[in-house]
Amino acid sequence: MKILVPVKRVIDYNVKARPKDDGSDVDLSLAKMGLNPFCEIAIEAALRIKDENDQCEVIAVSVGEKQAQEQIRTALAMGADRGILVEVDSPLEPLAVAKCLKSIVDREHPDLLIFGKQGIDNDNNQTGQMVAGLCGYPQGTFCSTIDIIGDLVAITREIDGGSEVWELPLPAVLTADLRLNEPRYASLPNIMKAKKKPLEVMALGDLGVDTRPRQTLLGVSLPSERKPGIKVDSVTALIEKLKNEAKVIL
Repeated sequence: MKILVPVKRVIDYNVKARPKDDGSDVDLSLAKMGLNPFCEIAIEAALRIKDENDQCEVIAVSVGEKQAQEQIRTALAMGADRGILVEVDSPLEPLAVAKCLKSIVDREHPDLLIFGKQGIDNDNNQTGQMVAGLCGYPQGTFCSTIDIIGDLVAITREIDGGSEVWELPLPAVLTADLRLNEPRYASLPNIMKAKKKPLEVMALGDLGVDTRPRQTLLGVSLPSERKPGIKVDSVTALIEKLKNEAKVIL
């Protein structure tokens, strides 16, 4: 079995994102970057399948700037077998990334693709679904369990008030939910081994896909600051303010 796991370089989840001075985009010039947490969950899901199948190969793929090699190396340190980077000069829209991944799928012919359900930088939640559509593969989104059963993959999806269990024929596209697993830490020996694992770098032009932008970002701004709360001396004062100032009771 061959499993393809797309991984994304995003701003670290501990960093408070700030817009550029001109409000044209998020300022990433000095921001700490890391592997998208949902992609870590996807890598862990692939590695658990690999742990039960010696013939399984896990490939970490990223479409990003040269620095995205760091995130691929992180995936390799966790246990992925090899990496592929489609190097670009600037971030691409989800549709363009999906087209690049479709080209990788055409070349690698994976049995399964596991995405993080979304990137924490823009929360688009689009790329996995787009790749499934472009490839003509069945898709299972927001997976909380994954089980390989012969030529099928069984998944569980949490929904309002319960859960759904589905079976999909392989090849298929899955997206990983937060509850799917807890990613493993990379040990120091594996971090050292990851430096020697193969990482292929491809130029965007080699894929021959149309990556022209379809959207225009008009601006980025911080949310409005919330007014500080106040303390009142009595229930009577609280009711008075709710009635006459907040106007939430009659």
